[in-house]
Amino acid sequence: MRGSAPVGVARRDAPRTSRRTTRRAGTAVAVAALLLPLVSAAPTATAGADAGSLQRAFADASARYGVPQSVLLGVAYLESRWDGHRGAPSVAGGYGPMHLTDARTALAREAPHHSEGTEDARGDDARPRKTAEAKLPKASELPARLRTLPKAAALTGLPARELRENAAANVSGGAALLADQQRRLGLKASADPADWYAAVARYSGASEAKSATVFADQVYDVLRAGASRTTDAGQRVTLAKSPGLTPDRAQTRVLGLRKAQSGRTECPPDVACESVPAPYQELGDGDYGNHDLADRPEDQSVDYIVIHDTEATWETTLKLVQDPTYVSWHYSLRSADGLIAQHVPTKDVGWHAGNWYVNSRSIGLEHEGFLAAPDAWYTEAMYQTSARLVRYLARKYDIPLDRQHILGHDNVPGTTTASIKGMHTDPGPYWDWDHYFILLGRPLVPTAGPHGGLVTIRPEYEENQPAYTGCEKAGQPCAAHGSGAVRLYSAPSEDAPLIKDEGLHPGGADSTTGVNDTGARASTGQQFAVAERKGDWTAIWYLGQKAWFHNPGAEPTAVHARGWVAVPKEGRTEIPVYGRAYPEKTAYPAGVPVQSVSPLPYALKAGQRYAVGDRTLGEYFYAPTFDTSKHTVVRGKDAYYEIQVGHRVGYVRAADVDIRRSGR
Repeated sequence: MRGSAPVGVARRDAPRTSRRTTRRAGTAVAVAALLLPLVSAAPTATAGADAGSLQRAFADASARYGVPQSVLLGVAYLESRWDGHRGAPSVAGGYGPMHLTDARTALAREAPHHSEGTEDARGDDARPRKTAEAKLPKASELPARLRTLPKAAALTGLPARELRENAAANVSGGAALLADQQRRLGLKASADPADWYAAVARYSGASEAKSATVFADQVYDVLRAGASRTTDAGQRVTLAKSPGLTPDRAQTRVLGLRKAQSGRTECPPDVACESVPAPYQELGDGDYGNHDLADRPEDQSVDYIVIHDTEATWETTLKLVQDPTYVSWHYSLRSADGLIAQHVPTKDVGWHAGNWYVNSRSIGLEHEGFLAAPDAWYTEAMYQTSARLVRYLARKYDIPLDRQHILGHDNVPGTTTASIKGMHTDPGPYWDWDHYFILLGRPLVPTAGPHGGLVTIRPEYEENQPAYTGCEKAGQPCAAHGSGAVRLYSAPSEDAPLIKDEGLHPGGADSTTGVNDTGARASTGQQFAVAERKGDWTAIWYLGQKAWFHNPGAEPTAVHARGWVAVPKEGRTEIPVYGRAYPEKTAYPAGVPVQSVSPLPYALKAGQRYAVGDRTLGEYFYAPTFDTSKHTVVRGKDAYYEIQVGHRVGYVRAADVDIRRSGR
């Protein structure tokens, strides 16, 4: 039933059936509270490194600038989880554990990075194509919040390069900024962390009062809960918990920040959320933009949340979504502090996923970032805020928190064979799905023993560093970086060719290591049926083939699971896979053009098994005009199952498959 435990986390008694009716009281998804886990990542520093030097750097900066050490640790955790990222900038141009921003330098560095894809954002054959390409801003357009590192350099006397590349110097720069903000706000220097609330809020760089105070509240949540982890440089850092700590929130009166832009928003109360509406506007000659009005969940259920990255800065992203000739999505999230902007009401349909069937049943979240920039990291503040928003939306629309319903844009299927090559590939292999699901309160844990029949992909993010190419230039290696994806081979050897994807590489060509090539990639949280095991290798059924990945028992890249699988019906040698679950021809009323349901170039063959998501009846939202009186939801009798066919999901007709329980 809707709201049952997600695949890969707990046993489900049957595949979920998607309903177009509103959810009943009492069937909402049970979502755990936001976790602040004590994480211990394996060190990646060279042998002999002083694993306590970063902890001492916080103590030294605290003593020098009079900022409580716990405040420094809390701010740095929320910004970076204390990672230095080898001196590389975040997607907001922030450097080091304290996320000191130098966006002018970062912008020049990251400009070549991009994601590929020429998809039609609407993905609806009944209308003309609607494509979009984001642009990077000029350095002169960057706001002051993206230029805190030069200020830290002036306060400390340290060179900007040292603040960018040296973690200890970076911590000093952050401490100097906090101390300076405390003075400028007219507040006393104090050894009590409770007295630094306004300075912490100001540190966020937010110009909106709610965004600044939410950032401060999250920092103080960290202080109360405590945290301990080993950073990407092998530094062990610990923040002792202070469960009774209560900050002086009355200090907010001295901030003098503006209120968020007015307008109705759909956000949880513990995030900063403002209204930046996308326009619904006629453009002439029957054209209009940039989304469609609907009445979900009354007319269609909302079954998916799609995770994107913006491929543009925050300021550019907001300009684009307010352009009536552009495309649209429901929410944008800012990297620096996790601020949310809502653009389209969730009852309406955004043009974001390149597949009209998925668009009409999903909510799109754009995260400020660039998929082909492995070192342009996402902040912890954005991960946490995004998780809070997704949990809120999952409760509202009864969406299971699993990877068959929380999709990356790169998991959305092409609608036809011709559209596969143009589908977008964000958020890409560097999005940390494992950490994200911990924050969602649904950690990816084993749900079976070795005979469960399924596996949930779950490599150790920091240690798992598959080589990619094409971040800077085609064919050139990308920087080594942690990844939530595992590479798939045609045989149990890294010398074997990668698995083939006939949709991406017609004619039988092998997949590549390109950062935008998803043809031989399985992503954290995705579930697949086990086809074979051989030593340290596991084969899964993938795009109609056995796909092998390295999965040693000592350092596994997947965990055992059990669940429901689809198999071709007895007597069928193979069955087709579709990119959308549209109704049969006879379901369309007069005046609504019949939409084709052509098979993709993948076939499920006898003896193969694929993990099952929802069961749903065929459905098509006909909305080709600005006049909503002509909109129609066409519903059929043909039933479909969503399956994890490859890196992207797909759909098979229920009449073509049997559903079986896998494992014991």
